[in-house]
Amino acid sequence: MSPDNQVRHLAEEALNAPRFRWKHLRPFLGPAFLASVAYMDPGNFATNISGGAQYGYALLWVILAANLSAMFIQYLSAKIGIVTGKSLPQLIGDRLSTPGRFFYWLQAEVMAMATDVAEFLGASLAFQLLLGVPLIVGAVLTALTTYALLALQRLGFRPLESAVTALVGVITLSYVVELFLSHPQASLWRGFIPSFRDTGMIYLSVGTSGATVMPHVIYMHSALTQDRILTHSPKQKKRLLGFTKIEILIALGLAGIINLAMLTAAAGAFYRTGIANVGDLSVAYKTLTPLLGPLAASAFAVALLASGLSSSTVGTLAGQIVMQGFVRFTIPLWLRRLVTMLPTFLVIWAGADVTQALVLSQVILSFGIPLALVPLLLFGANRTLMGPWTSRRHIIVLGWVIAGVIVALNVFLIVQTATTGLGN
Repeated sequence: MSPDNQVRHLAEEALNAPRFRWKHLRPFLGPAFLASVAYMDPGNFATNISGGAQYGYALLWVILAANLSAMFIQYLSAKIGIVTGKSLPQLIGDRLSTPGRFFYWLQAEVMAMATDVAEFLGASLAFQLLLGVPLIVGAVLTALTTYALLALQRLGFRPLESAVTALVGVITLSYVVELFLSHPQASLWRGFIPSFRDTGMIYLSVGTSGATVMPHVIYMHSALTQDRILTHSPKQKKRLLGFTKIEILIALGLAGIINLAMLTAAAGAFYRTGIANVGDLSVAYKTLTPLLGPLAASAFAVALLASGLSSSTVGTLAGQIVMQGFVRFTIPLWLRRLVTMLPTFLVIWAGADVTQALVLSQVILSFGIPLALVPLLLFGANRTLMGPWTSRRHIIVLGWVIAGVIVALNVFLIVQTATTGLGN
């Protein structure tokens, strides 16, 4: 029996079991872990380390709020895939004219490109830090490794899910070590009290929302669940939604803890010692050795590598889903991988600042969130489409509040940077 068929067999048994047991959860683990790597990608490293180095623990509340929003949004996406049997891009494409579908596809591809710049650069930089090779060689190694990971898809969905989940485990272990060595202060609880000090803090907050609520993953999660586990009755569908909710809480809860640990470790290592200008990832790596020892620096680089490789692989899959849903055709994965990594090679060739490119890419991402989130909320509230699983009124209201806050942050950022300049 193939790994995929084994998963479906175990899922069928769990859906028909008379009561819930934790062992029944195993076949349902996978989609949310694939989605979760986008919430701990190298863009998160850049924004979290910049935030921790410049503002200490003050941005912890932003990460917590963004992560709770991500859990809410990803469940809505997964739910639409399970209930309708279609992905979010397919549902949007079915309701738009040809120009509208192409607009949606192009903006989603731009978001995917911005995502891949962060992910690919992060992995390339990690190879450079760990092996001492030029950045361009790190980029070539990243390309080869992500091609190998993408090849696992030919064996079914389970091998790729397992490989990505293993990389998530590497990130987790690395940051357990990092957090332990950074000796966080008890006063970090004050970071969960909402506040803004200046425009720079808002810039990083918008980047954090872009790094934590990812447009391409909103599209992707619905596609991962639409036909992974098939149900044959309303009772089975209800139980599948319950397992999905638990999986999302586990996977994205872990991603949230890792993000909080990133900022906490950066605050403990840099801000507390008065080194507030260490937002550059390569400088952060080199500075960690004298501050916390070589183990901390190595753990940081290993986590960055696992993050970049896993998220870049998942981002390529998300781009394929977006293209198939909006414009109803696909290209070979190897060709998509080639096209999406070209901007990163251009950034490296131009000698641009890697960390600034990472942070800027996350800010760009935040502008694509409403374009994915608004249709998600509208479809979730559509009784004709969702039937008995239509979102309740308080869920709809909460979703619109989240979308409104994100849009407001973006508008404020545009006004402030137009009047004071991005460098400020």
